[in-house]
Amino acid sequence: MAANEKDDWQFMRAALQQALFAAERGEVPVGAVIAVGNELVCAAGNRTIADCDPTAHAEVIALREAAAKIQNYRLVDATLYVTIEPCIMCAGAMIQARIARLVYGADDLKGGAIHSTFSIADHPQLNHRIPDVTSGVLAAEAAAVLKSFFAARR
Repeated sequence: MAANEKDDWQFMRAALQQALFAAERGEVPVGAVIAVGNELVCAAGNRTIADCDPTAHAEVIALREAAAKIQNYRLVDATLYVTIEPCIMCAGAMIQARIARLVYGADDLKGGAIHSTFSIADHPQLNHRIPDVTSGVLAAEAAAVLKSFFAARR
């Protein structure tokens, strides 16, 4: 896991870059990266339109790529960085993958499943919880990318 705030900013900047790449492709600009220790394992942006796949959120793509690279669907030593608070689908996928740590940028007041609309990551009924969640890392930048994208589409 990332040892300090500097590492969190570095990996979140990489996730923001993926969000910008997604925006260039006309996708909702969400980016995610997965790190183990201080090593970047994979990076992804939303691809729901390009893949014609409602599950092709940045987080899910990153989880799939990391599991393939590590050769284990359980990512117990991994940290997932994402530009916006994960939705319920992505939070569920992180729980299934046994992600050790989640770091995200901006809150999603309409669909965030970590604390904005749901609290999936630490729900007592689940067999796994995401033990370490950090929010608000480069939140203003992450929110600005989304706001700019949607403003241009209106």
